[in-house]
Amino acid sequence: MINEDKPPSLSGHVFLAKLITQYAHIHERTVGKGARDYIREIGLRTGEWLERFYKDDQERWSVEKYADVIVDIKNSIGGHFRIVEVFPDHVVVRATACPFGDVVQDAPHLCMMTSSVFGGIAARQFGYSKVSLRERIALGDGGCEVAIYFSPASTEEGDEYKDLRITPHYGDPFNWEEETISMLNEELRKSDTMIEMLLEELEELKKERN
Repeated sequence: MINEDKPPSLSGHVFLAKLITQYAHIHERTVGKGARDYIREIGLRTGEWLERFYKDDQERWSVEKYADVIVDIKNSIGGHFRIVEVFPDHVVVRATACPFGDVVQDAPHLCMMTSSVFGGIAARQFGYSKVSLRERIALGDGGCEVAIYFSPASTEEGDEYKDLRITPHYGDPFNWEEETISMLNEELRKSDTMIEMLLEELEELKKERN
């Protein structure tokens, strides 16, 4: 008889996914809604870095190439994504597996990583984007469905991306400006403080039991 509750086989990917989602969960408890903005910033920078693996300076991207690229990015890091629809003004993709696995349910705000990577690439290529996360594995849906629009005309709600800073040619998207670094350091400090408090509470519980 198959044990459906049996955890997935341990691997580097499974361990890293669990580690990231648990840290993200603690971080969200520490800084609240700011955690989503933090993930958005990371996604924008990461998306610009990933984009360079597909970019040709002499080539203007078509909508079809954009759809191929975002699906390839997700599938290259462990997701199971496919293109559903391609229109001149938007594309729709679906997924049966998240790169973070089912543990993404521990930190649903990590979906902002998908939104900001997809939206950031679209905004840099087409000038504007709106990303609608229609269905999300992180919220218990059977799969993910994401629509990315290239103009603000859509009445569908979503995260908007426009007027993004673009790193100069041969620059590093991860060389962030000082104010961004300061903001992230402050959030990380809050998270570290909370972790220290939790560890102290555990030590106190141990002492009481002894």
